[in-house]
Amino acid sequence: MSQRISFAKFIPLIVIVILLLVGSRFWVSVPAGHVAVATLFGEVQAKTYSEGLNIPVNPLLKFHEFDVREKTHKETAHVPSQDQLQTKIDVSVQYRLNGEMANNILKDTGNIDSMIEVQLVPKLRSLLREQGKTIKRAEDFFLEETQEQLQLGLTAGLSEYLAPKGINVSAVLIRDISLPPFITKAIEAKKEREQEVEKQKAELERYKTEQQQLIAAAEAQRQAAEEEAEKRRLLADAQAYEIEKINTAIGNNPNYVKLQALEALKAISKDPASKIYFIDSDSAQPLPLMHMSDNK
Repeated sequence: MSQRISFAKFIPLIVIVILLLVGSRFWVSVPAGHVAVATLFGEVQAKTYSEGLNIPVNPLLKFHEFDVREKTHKETAHVPSQDQLQTKIDVSVQYRLNGEMANNILKDTGNIDSMIEVQLVPKLRSLLREQGKTIKRAEDFFLEETQEQLQLGLTAGLSEYLAPKGINVSAVLIRDISLPPFITKAIEAKKEREQEVEKQKAELERYKTEQQQLIAAAEAQRQAAEEEAEKRRLLADAQAYEIEKINTAIGNNPNYVKLQALEALKAISKDPASKIYFIDSDSAQPLPLMHMSDNK
């Protein structure tokens, strides 16, 4: 009797577990950034289930989830140009799955990986080759306008081709460009020559600057010499003018000689060892003689 009572206590719990197990078949939860497509006995259903809780649903359906968030596919291809040279180009394709067409993708290709392999990659490589035919030389791939043209052409071509198939392409970006090895070496050699030319130009400019500095210094020295010569000429002219004036004063004024003689006598008289004698005291201009010693 007690065993029956204990078993009866577990009946509600068992019912709840059964309901949960069976009830989970009547609803589906789709993660954020995803959509779900259902199949019934292998047949793809037309309805697409968006993210979140979707109820009620047929418990016999099988669900397939598709990630509709932004993604990037990286691809590398050798692209020929008009000069028949192969240039290695790395590109990145930014794309997003069209959730409303997920059922068609499931029906036509199976999943997004198959979609990329079957649809996106072959078309991208084809477009790269077609775009390369418009480039005259391999080194033109490094030109900014060429890269812009290439990116725009690839984006437009992929968008037009993949949009009806359920993939929306937002951009195709060039990640890297690798020219053929011999062209790379030629470009490097050209750059080295250009750098050497620039170095020689810089050396020439330095030499010109030094020469200009030397010329400026020589010009400054010449001007200084001319100014010094002019200064000396003016000084000589002043001295000549002074002598001329003195001679004129002497010629015009005999008393000037007397004044100079008196000045000389005044200077001589300051020496205590000197003695002065006058040859002719009656002369208007007596000439003094200096007796240097008493023994004479």
